Amino acid sequence: MSNDKARGKGKSQAVKVFISLEHACGYYPDRIAQNLVLDPIADDQKELYDAAITRGFRRGGGHIYRPHCAQCNACIASRVDLAKFSPNRTQQRCLRLNADLTVERRPAEVTEEYFALYQRYLAGRHAGGGMDEPSVEDFSRFLFSKWSQTEFIEFRLGARLLGVAVTDVTHTSFSAVYCFYDPNEAKRSLGVFAILSQIELARAAGLSHLYLGFWLNGHEKMHYKSNYSGFERLYGSEWRAAYADDIELGRASE
Repeated sequence: MSNDKARGKGKSQAVKVFISLEHACGYYPDRIAQNLVLDPIADDQKELYDAAITRGFRRGGGHIYRPHCAQCNACIASRVDLAKFSPNRTQQRCLRLNADLTVERRPAEVTEEYFALYQRYLAGRHAGGGMDEPSVEDFSRFLFSKWSQTEFIEFRLGARLLGVAVTDVTHTSFSAVYCFYDPNEAKRSLGVFAILSQIELARAAGLSHLYLGFWLNGHEKMHYKSNYSGFERLYGSEWRAAYADDIELGRASE
């Protein structure tokens, strides 16, 4: 896409795209991965991101990327059409269970409170995964950048911080970047609550979609995204609605 056009705010520009070196796949230990990465020193990164996200790209730290693997196409960009979303029974129970929490949008920043919760989450949920001893620099470099409009959506029980949904805000959408929460509150299903809260807040802001990153059909940690009604997947340049029957059909054929 080195000669492609990124559009935003009525103007366009040619954007260089680089291919990363091969590296271990974060989803399948027996596979090798590569990414397409948009030029990290291009002007107007935020404007570029607003356009690129609709083409299947995602933000990781200060980079805008999408998978580009020679032998695998399992990672499929996904989003929820907010106009078509309605919570199912499990999601309604999650909302009722967390009705005692307050939810608030805050600017993304490094604080002792946020970092302490992030450390507890990684130690409790991802011990031994290579991320469970983060530095403050790791925290800020991974979750937000100087150019992105990133917010921390807080969940609190009284004054106690239980969780944070890291969310990028574009002209038309929210993008769910990451979520970290108190690992001792597993019964609350705070990961589900984070997505439901982002959907509600995006709707209240008059936005059209919540981007959920990459969906991997049948993957134990990534398939859950298709549980949200209004779920769409990107094939080529076309966003397609996904239905329970074709998701299950795809899972069975793997």
